[in-house]
Amino acid sequence: MTDFFFPVPIEAELDPAVHRARLVAEAEREGLLDVAYRTLDTPVGSLLLAATGRGLVKVAFDRQDHDAVLLALAAEISPRILRAPSRLDAVTRQLDEYFTGQRRDFDVPLDFRLARGFRLAVLEHLPEISYGHTESYAQVAAAAGSPKAVRAVGTACALNPLPVVVPCHRVVRSDGSYGQYAGGEEAKRTLLTMEAA
Repeated sequence: MTDFFFPVPIEAELDPAVHRARLVAEAEREGLLDVAYRTLDTPVGSLLLAATGRGLVKVAFDRQDHDAVLLALAAEISPRILRAPSRLDAVTRQLDEYFTGQRRDFDVPLDFRLARGFRLAVLEHLPEISYGHTESYAQVAAAAGSPKAVRAVGTACALNPLPVVVPCHRVVRSDGSYGQYAGGEEAKRTLLTMEAA
């Protein structure tokens, strides 16, 4: 007969939350966790949040297929991805505050490695658009240093890896219509209406 040693009560070992917490702690201790993620229910649907050691690297809407987003992150950043909600506590708290009207901008480290060149220049400008205000694609193109690159601004906003936190929803067409949005037109309308209140 073989003896088994359980360092914690067997009931705790079988608890998925306890097991997951131990996995996360072990992965962090061994330097094996490159991307931590969690999901968050919000007024614009479920958001996938992912962070590296540098900061928040991805925010994705449910309609973008969270599993596909995680696979893309594994290919683009590292396959060492683990659901580790506590690593995203700060951004989760700030998003909760934002959606309840207690926060107007975000103060969390951002990892922009998924954007380069002009797209990055656009993303760096977006937080300068004040809460409750909008800018046209043409205005953003000029602010990013390429006044004729209006379509490129649209592409940069569509491919924004950090929507909501980096507020591409505040960019609209010159006629005031919403334009495209990764979370869908209804999500963009919800965000702009909330900020206008």
